[in-house]
Amino acid sequence: MKHVRVTLDANGREAEIHPMYDVLANASYVERATAMHWNVAGDELGIMHYVVGDREPFVAAMESIPEVLAYELTSAGDDAFYVYIRDATNEPMRELFDAVTRTPIVVIPPIEYERDGTVSYSAFGPSDAIQTALEEIPDPIAVTIAEIGGLAATPGVLESLLSERQREAIDAAFDLGYYEIPREANHEAVATAIDCAPSTAAEHLRKAESKLLRSVLTG
Repeated sequence: MKHVRVTLDANGREAEIHPMYDVLANASYVERATAMHWNVAGDELGIMHYVVGDREPFVAAMESIPEVLAYELTSAGDDAFYVYIRDATNEPMRELFDAVTRTPIVVIPPIEYERDGTVSYSAFGPSDAIQTALEEIPDPIAVTIAEIGGLAATPGVLESLLSERQREAIDAAFDLGYYEIPREANHEAVATAIDCAPSTAAEHLRKAESKLLRSVLTG
């Protein structure tokens, strides 16, 4: 089993896969976008995005695309919004999703649309299944992959190894400069930040560091 970080690059040809893919990856009015949740049902795709950008041209683009069957949008501030899009899929889009859904791979949200037009996401599963899925991703998409490690390296899993107080301690230590070289804070400063005795703060840090180090070395 392995956790990998996958990057997809259609090199400006995203519209050949799906017009909404092109909008999310390349539109000048989209500063940043993430696909948070999705479901494929036959010839339709339901997908929830968080988008930072200009809402009006984004809505205009959706309304001009025949493959967009329906959408619902809600504001998340002056320059951000959540949008659910119900898309009709085409053959390239079905091939892209089928490459994953036909295997036991788990794609871990979110899918991130980067500023350079690439799309990246994390996946976990058997090594041979990951290899098979990547080989089936359709043209014109190029795939690059970085192996991250095992299950402990997947997003969300590492954090769950720590108790709430251990996470508070290590977050405070990081913010205070405890891990800087040279150190900018000591156990006493961490203890003050999380309202406990210095000996307790030191214990929280030792246990958190031990769990995190073990997860990296054995992942």
